[in-house]
Amino acid sequence: MPSKVPPIADLMDSARETAVHLEMRDVYAVAPENGQFARWWATGLRDTDPDSPYWRGWTGIVRRAVARGVTVRRARVVSLPASEYIRFEHAGTPVNLAAGEDVRWLPRHAASDLALPGNDFWLFDGHLVRFGHFDGDGHLTGHELVQTTAVAQLCASAFHAVWERATPHADSDVH
Repeated sequence: MPSKVPPIADLMDSARETAVHLEMRDVYAVAPENGQFARWWATGLRDTDPDSPYWRGWTGIVRRAVARGVTVRRARVVSLPASEYIRFEHAGTPVNLAAGEDVRWLPRHAASDLALPGNDFWLFDGHLVRFGHFDGDGHLTGHELVQTTAVAQLCASAFHAVWERATPHADSDVH
């Protein structure tokens, strides 16, 4: 993996038309979310204020992209019944929507016949792929930036296939 991959904010800020994200894990153990997850686990309460200190960084990035005319979409392939972490993500998704993302959910069993890459990714403008690498417990181990046509086409095809089958967030239930 390359040692220097631009931050997601830089890649989003350079997107001109599209930024799509495919998530395929049932658990993520990323440090910035640990406190929020623990709070949700204990109380069932989730911060859903797009302008709160927790969300402000992400919502600002998305809002800037959307204001420039970039379409931002996120699809999540999830096991059912959903893991606690996926239920936590689902509870926070109204913030993604408020910022301007479109989010859909696909049960893993409905993706069995789809060709999917081995890792989550962001695809920018159909040609720049930023893979996220995670260990078995969901801890981020690094990122990889790929600009080869074949990889971008695989990711675009995978995202499109998931998107077409997935349920819009407003109609989804991951419990």
